[in-house]
Amino acid sequence: MARHGEAVEYQVGRRTVRVSNPDKVYFPERGITKRQVVEYYLAVADPLLRAIGERPTTLKRFVDGVAGEAFYAKRVPKGAPDWVETARITFPSGRTADEVCPTEPAVLAWAANLGTLDFHPWPVRRPRLDHPDELRVDVDPPETASFADAAAVAAVVREVLADAGLTGYPKTSGGRGVHVLVRIRPEWDFVAVRHAVIALGREVERRAPGRATVAWWKEERGGRVFLDYNQAARDRTVASAWSVRGTPRATVSMPVTWDQLPDADPDDFDVLTVPGLLAEHGDPHRELDTQAFGIEPLLEWYARDERDHGLGDLPYPPDFPKMAGEPKRVQPSRARPDT
Repeated sequence: MARHGEAVEYQVGRRTVRVSNPDKVYFPERGITKRQVVEYYLAVADPLLRAIGERPTTLKRFVDGVAGEAFYAKRVPKGAPDWVETARITFPSGRTADEVCPTEPAVLAWAANLGTLDFHPWPVRRPRLDHPDELRVDVDPPETASFADAAAVAAVVREVLADAGLTGYPKTSGGRGVHVLVRIRPEWDFVAVRHAVIALGREVERRAPGRATVAWWKEERGGRVFLDYNQAARDRTVASAWSVRGTPRATVSMPVTWDQLPDADPDDFDVLTVPGLLAEHGDPHRELDTQAFGIEPLLEWYARDERDHGLGDLPYPPDFPKMAGEPKRVQPSRARPDT
């Protein structure tokens, strides 16, 4: 096996983290190496730990950089140091796994040495692993749309959240999408939080019918921006704020303010630029944890839509077991008429 430089060690707090092959190129288009990724994560460790600390976190690993195949590590990798803490999660199937639960900056450097680019935290914290404390709205534009289209729909999400008494914080996905995060009280289970996101998405769709949709099946979206409500389902995650994405440019999922969002360019936020932006401007999401909201208004909207408009639940992802109240999980063009 080819070697890419002598191993180096970083002193991170009380820990010594060894990084092998530090000169291995992870992003050929930019010449960005493993060493630079590790040092990036050390530079953003404080706000990143605010985003993922104490959360079970899936590691998206690119052991050969973006030129190779990626995989999701949902269980703590073998040989992890004893200071890498874990949390036991339960999948929709009922199976369990011990997943990495970051608690200190050294964990970020250790994970980056394993080829981790993206950190995908669950919307829960220890010890309340069945009760989300983060409502996430994934604003996902189709191939024919742009980041600007996603940003415009995200602005409608902001309006709807405000009408429900909630405050959201936007970030770039690292690509063409936008994620909006809301801190909520951990009083509801995954099903209720998903229903809240469905209700939110339906209201956004009403206000921007030509631009936004909650239609699960692509054939029904008509080129509109999709509000992916299933990212609120158990075991579904999005890349955290400050995560490096597996794009040729080494872009980062960057927290921004609502004033910055309309003019933001996702390509401006990458491994090389973000540490400087953080040092100069601070964390745009620093107020996220100052208040936790209730989702009662959104759940009332969900009940209203079901009672007054006959709108019940929506399909779950295909790998989920059949869920209570779920409609047929078959795309409309292939559905057989009831007999």
